[in-house]
Amino acid sequence: MWGDPKALSTRPFVTKVKRMAVRPIVKYPDPRLRQPTRPVTAITDEIRKLVADMADTMYAANGAGIAAIQVGALERIYIIDAAVAGGREEDPPIVFINPEITWLSEETIVSDEGCLSFPGIFVPIKRALKARVKAMNLAGETFELEAEGLCARAMQHEGDHLTGRLLVDFVGPLKRQMITRKMKREAEEEAAEAR
Repeated sequence: MWGDPKALSTRPFVTKVKRMAVRPIVKYPDPRLRQPTRPVTAITDEIRKLVADMADTMYAANGAGIAAIQVGALERIYIIDAAVAGGREEDPPIVFINPEITWLSEETIVSDEGCLSFPGIFVPIKRALKARVKAMNLAGETFELEAEGLCARAMQHEGDHLTGRLLVDFVGPLKRQMITRKMKREAEEEAAEAR
């Protein structure tokens, strides 16, 4: 997702939810990444399975967060690794269902961000240093989380996915063309290998 991938790759695969499945990650320029997402109206077994699959997928890819749209689901859900959110590595990821950013600090910071949908691409992005998000958890309870640093960046980054905003939207036209060409070339190579 963002940050130093080397730091993430040393973290062991851990999840407290029953191991489900690693789903393919939707990669740019796939138009599904721009689809409108829909609110979750009930916490069902399908939603719990989606969240478990997202966790398996995120950890298998050494990510620190992932949005449902990145695994091809249109629900307004994202998860963030517990350690990124200030918890312990062995804790399950923090689940944000129907999240809303309720506050952003005026203080900002520029830092490189990566994304599981843009493997190998890093873009310097200016974000609020602190953020507060209101969301629902898997028990259907509403909560608010205020965070700073990497967790605040993660909440903003994953929230962008739910509105169709991507890394290429933060760069100029020339850099956008370069990223698009690189990602198209990689998609073609993957398709050729799959045949």
